[in-house]
Amino acid sequence: MKLSDLRREYCQGELTEQDVTNDPMTQFDVWLKQAIDANLQDPTAMVVATVDENGQPSQRIVLLKNSDENGFVFFTNLASRKAQELKQNNKISLHFPWHALERQVIVYGEVEPLTTKENMTYFLSRPKESQLAAWASKQSHPINSRKMLMETFERMKHKFSQGDMPTPDFWGGYRVKPSKVEFWQGGEYRLHDRIMYTRKESDTSSWDIQRLAP
Repeated sequence: MKLSDLRREYCQGELTEQDVTNDPMTQFDVWLKQAIDANLQDPTAMVVATVDENGQPSQRIVLLKNSDENGFVFFTNLASRKAQELKQNNKISLHFPWHALERQVIVYGEVEPLTTKENMTYFLSRPKESQLAAWASKQSHPINSRKMLMETFERMKHKFSQGDMPTPDFWGGYRVKPSKVEFWQGGEYRLHDRIMYTRKESDTSSWDIQRLAP
């Protein structure tokens, strides 16, 4: 079968301007809860897109760790490619692909670093093995072998065998402050529903809501 022959119709529902709330973060919470209640695998998984100094975009999947009226939160190694790119250009895009519900959410915005307290609070809440992995991995840097990575992991395990593990100074989080948020619902005949929220310049606590053509 040719790839061009692979297709299906989207028919699970529709999205109208009357269906959505006045605030995209509230609307996101509604859809995220529905994704969790539907037992989707990894409902908090999101594609994070950044751009380097040459304008080359890059993407990777990261887990959302919090969302509230202030934005979307994720954590990473601060020496990673994404962190270095965000240091040069703090503009970012997030994409939540909830295929089973025929939905997508796309976020456009800028990041701000979390505080030391916020980083420490979340780091200490992680499983011990995840904490060790953060210490063991120089994310995005070349390594000779997986064996070497696991040897470093074991050394960290021995080093921090007693007491609480300190938060690495090369590890932390970001808050994505959205300027635009799009909610996409698949529709029959490729006539999808797209509702875009755009933050108002005159009142940054309010949003314009408009429909986009599919």
